[in-house]
Amino acid sequence: MSWSGPACARCGLPFTSERALDAEPAVCALCRNEAFDFDRARSYGLYGGNLRAAILQLKFQRRERLGRRLGALMASSWKDLEDAGAGEAAVFVPVPLHSTRERERGFNQAELLARGLSAMLAKSRNKLAPRVEPRALRRTRATPPQTGLSLSARRENVRGVFAVSDPARVRDLVIVLVDDVMTTGATLSACASALKGAGAAAVLALTLARATPEFGDFVAGSKSAVVDDFAPPHP
Repeated sequence: MSWSGPACARCGLPFTSERALDAEPAVCALCRNEAFDFDRARSYGLYGGNLRAAILQLKFQRRERLGRRLGALMASSWKDLEDAGAGEAAVFVPVPLHSTRERERGFNQAELLARGLSAMLAKSRNKLAPRVEPRALRRTRATPPQTGLSLSARRENVRGVFAVSDPARVRDLVIVLVDDVMTTGATLSACASALKGAGAAAVLALTLARATPEFGDFVAGSKSAVVDDFAPPHP
């Protein structure tokens, strides 16, 4: 479920072979072409098996309690972002849903993950954790789902969609975007562009899962996930 193998040093894309780390720098093709506006991204695990099942339950079966537990798991990926400049003074900004979608669902799953992550960091370190700013970023219009779109179509779909509600809340700060799944990075990059345009010092990203065709649903035939499968480790 979690991923500890070789990965792109910048966006965290899992590599299928250790040989990819021989390159200098050890980054994927998109990062070599400076395709992203965020500075670094990491994911807890691959979008497959029980983790995929849990994310789908959270989003479409209203399993809000599961959201905070899954967010707590993301604390194990925090060290890489700390090394990139995130710390207690960083701010968690959940990737927003459009207001109509959030009303339909009843919550924003990215906000639940961010709150679970912040609580786990505070508990495990016995000190302040980055605060969550759920309204720092907003979607200015509803967009079709990204599923099934090409990379170029995904970028166009979210171009200019995000806006900063109050630049004073992000100016000169290190922002950590939080979301459930990163696929091509188009949504996170569009968010980062808006945040940097409002004066953010740096924008990092942390997602629960990374979807990549090289791995697919890598735990085929796994059992359906339940909440207790995702109890975070004791600090």
